[in-house]
Amino acid sequence: MLARRWKQVAAMCALAIAGGAHADAANTGTKAPISHDTLWLMPRVAPPVASPDGRLAVVQVVEPAYDSKDQRSDLWQVATDGRSPPRRLTADPAVESAPVFSPDGRRLAFIAKRSGDEAAQVYVLDLDGGEAQRVTSISTGARAPQFSPDGRRILFVSDVDVGVKTDADQRRIDAERKARDYNARVYTGFPIRNWDRWIGERRPQVFVQSLDGGEAANVLAGSALVASSGYAGRGGLGSEELDTVWAPDGQSVLFVASRNRHRSAYSFTHLDIWQVPATGGEPRRLTGGEGEDADDGYSTLRFSRDGTRLFALLNPRSDSVYNATRLVRFDWPSMAGRRVLEAPGALSVSTYAIALPAGEEALLSAETAGQEAVFRGGFDGKPARMVARPEHGLYTNLALGGTGRDAVLLGSFESATQPPEIVRIDPARGTHTALTRFAAPHAEKLDLAPLETFWFERDGRRIHNMLLRPPGFDPAKKYPLLVLMHGGPHTMWRDMWVLRWNYHLLAAPGYVVLLTNYTGSTGFGEAFARGIIGDPLRGPALDINQAADEAIARYSFIDGERQCAGGASYGGHLANWLQGTTDRYRCLISHAGLVNLESQWGTSDIAWSREAANGGPVWEQGAVWREQNPIRLAANFKTPTLVTFGEKDFRVPINNGLEYWAALQRQQVESRLVVFPDENHWILKGGNSRYFYQEVHDWLARWLED
Repeated sequence: MLARRWKQVAAMCALAIAGGAHADAANTGTKAPISHDTLWLMPRVAPPVASPDGRLAVVQVVEPAYDSKDQRSDLWQVATDGRSPPRRLTADPAVESAPVFSPDGRRLAFIAKRSGDEAAQVYVLDLDGGEAQRVTSISTGARAPQFSPDGRRILFVSDVDVGVKTDADQRRIDAERKARDYNARVYTGFPIRNWDRWIGERRPQVFVQSLDGGEAANVLAGSALVASSGYAGRGGLGSEELDTVWAPDGQSVLFVASRNRHRSAYSFTHLDIWQVPATGGEPRRLTGGEGEDADDGYSTLRFSRDGTRLFALLNPRSDSVYNATRLVRFDWPSMAGRRVLEAPGALSVSTYAIALPAGEEALLSAETAGQEAVFRGGFDGKPARMVARPEHGLYTNLALGGTGRDAVLLGSFESATQPPEIVRIDPARGTHTALTRFAAPHAEKLDLAPLETFWFERDGRRIHNMLLRPPGFDPAKKYPLLVLMHGGPHTMWRDMWVLRWNYHLLAAPGYVVLLTNYTGSTGFGEAFARGIIGDPLRGPALDINQAADEAIARYSFIDGERQCAGGASYGGHLANWLQGTTDRYRCLISHAGLVNLESQWGTSDIAWSREAANGGPVWEQGAVWREQNPIRLAANFKTPTLVTFGEKDFRVPINNGLEYWAALQRQQVESRLVVFPDENHWILKGGNSRYFYQEVHDWLARWLED
């Protein structure tokens, strides 16, 4: 009966995306290697949003396409008991995102830019039937909607100029700006860029929209906070966010913002929790000390079901550039009784859900040794205990609906062989039940080997590694080794489904892929992640090289004479360091990798954390600046290298790519430079991604084939 039900689910949910590899597999009855088409065109399932009673969830499902005009993104309703298949809620050609339930669970708000909209707006859909109705019409666009506790108002975030009170004011300013006969950016403080855009005149601000109509009110308009030079939202990958939430009585709004971002060239900054009346006014700061010294940072605000506790993710401030994320709880409205809950071993918390109505306990997801697991704990000073960890893969994006025995814990589950799907997690048993199968039928047709794990020790540290065998694996053959290095550095290789550096797609031509969580990686405790501070390249590179040696010694099917290494961002930094320190690799691949620590410090959109991690300012020329700067080793450059960059990358600006290219050419090293004019730190467009993978495969084939 269960199998029959899942066939029905697959029939309803499997979207019309049958790439060539899928068709070949179906015709021959064998599993096919993954191709870029099968990877890129597979449905993508966003994190779940649980209804207040826990009976339903809503999820955004993207039907990708190489041409963005052909891509679809709709909202689907999922029954959390698994007794009925997911049901499509929206079918408009526009992209719908950021769904949120009303307090009574009968309506859904979401963001979309539909026909006739000049910018993305908030729409509200009655789940009992009918068409979604647009409730905002702001020229600057809306995002991050939330219903008020009484369900009669919606708050949202939009970027507007400082001092703007009405949309007419903003339209007038925009018209004047467009009409002027010059175009210039003027700054008096730092930072001036974020991720892939210049910081402009607009700032993120909070709006409240009555569902009875009228114009949305900017509740931060005219405030001294927004007008201050240090005001900013939480730095995102592009836009800034404020992490808003309604107070339980609906009379005010809480949000997270910085008041000292202007100091980011010479000091740590932080994010405080603020409160502003829902009718507007000057925000009141609820956290942080009286002085200007950097304090703790907060994000992801939520209230307990009974409204007596406020929760937030906490990034504690210390002298270190890395601090594991915790969960903090305050009594409300006093903001007294602050209690902190940690994951065991100082692991970093990723997402959380409040387990009981008064917030006595919480459920956390946290990275651990290449996976992400679920933990449960109270606020009694003891670390949370692990309650659910999949055999392979990750549980993340936790969402809790309902109360008491009817409470339902939802999340996303994925692994290197299974694209993300929505699951119901049972913390008592440590198991999960799949609720969706949007992408699973496509992945099941592919030859996807599971990741294998091994450890080794270097300088007293245990180093975690994962290894992937190629499709059609034959133990009697010898395969080249591709050593892949993750970015960050404070991230980790995870047993997960990846678009930008998909392990299986990289292995598809017949390579063994090695993924090493070098010193500095997260998922192994705070001390391990901090182990990279003061040793940004040399130590992690030694981990990488020893990992390759260990893999060759352990696995007889690896051909130790044919090795290449590559990575992106910090992984690109490591590739460039390897260029100057070893000749063991036949080729290197460097995407968005710095070659000059000094010019990176001066041109990136962040600066102080690099100085703090490297032991002082550039001009003092401490040991790190002198001894671990790849450009100073250019006399040793000899390994053929593929260099790729996004021209809109402000995190690792393209000047580093050009410097590296000049050094390679000066040293007459065989090399190839590929620049993507319309990409940032990541390669996000389908056609560009396909071309990037082809360049990588061609480069590897040139140097790894006998």
